[in-house]
Amino acid sequence: MNIVEITSLNHPGVEIFSTLTEAQLRNRLEPDKGIFIAESPKVISVALHAGYSPVALMCERKHIAGDASDIISACGDIPIYTGERNLLSQLTGYTLTRGVLCAMKRRPLPSVEDICKNATRIVVIDGVTDTTNIGAIFRSAAALGIDGILLTRTSCDPLNRRAIRVSMGSVFLVPWGWLDEPVHSLKGPGFKTVALALTDKSVSIDDPRLNAEPKLAMVVGTEGDGLSHDVISNADYTARIPMSHGVDSLNVAAASAVAFWQLRKH
Repeated sequence: MNIVEITSLNHPGVEIFSTLTEAQLRNRLEPDKGIFIAESPKVISVALHAGYSPVALMCERKHIAGDASDIISACGDIPIYTGERNLLSQLTGYTLTRGVLCAMKRRPLPSVEDICKNATRIVVIDGVTDTTNIGAIFRSAAALGIDGILLTRTSCDPLNRRAIRVSMGSVFLVPWGWLDEPVHSLKGPGFKTVALALTDKSVSIDDPRLNAEPKLAMVVGTEGDGLSHDVISNADYTARIPMSHGVDSLNVAAASAVAFWQLRKH
């Protein structure tokens, strides 16, 4: 067991958990060589079981023989940085959830074609930048049977530390990738698109035509501006969730969960 006791904020090797920004970890030029940070024993375990490779681990001393023991056994001979709780909090800038962090290697993402190949229900996340919403959408997608997720480049990285934590590791369970073509390009692989938006032409989310579609791509957008006019006008359907008490809309993560359940595979 490669235990490394941290004695200062400048201890060699810990910069991966402290000074590197999310963008630096992601390595935009060579994404498959990037790193992400998984937080909490449960989430780290999900990532390990999904085949992600650990690089280094940081945890409070008490967790080495406690909550992190199984993870440490599964990680092999990687550095395990440890120290007092206050020192670790100062180093990372936040209190560690359940006292454990793990730096892990990113993997090459599947192509749009691979994600669509055998899918019947996929989600397109267009311009959603809030990490909490991204994590919640992924968690609902995994729980409610979504086959794959595509994100526009204007959306938040699903392997952002907070997005991973909010998703409870669901970002490792649902195939996802980046969509660089217009949303309506999904008609090529045989999908009908439904934009979740409030317009005069929106049908109810329980319209039977939607469930009858063999291959459906649900498109969700950011809360502020919603989906663009081009996305909506090029969609095969526009759908809304019926509301009561004068409420006009739901948070994008909550609306996504409703749509995933209503439009799930039957």
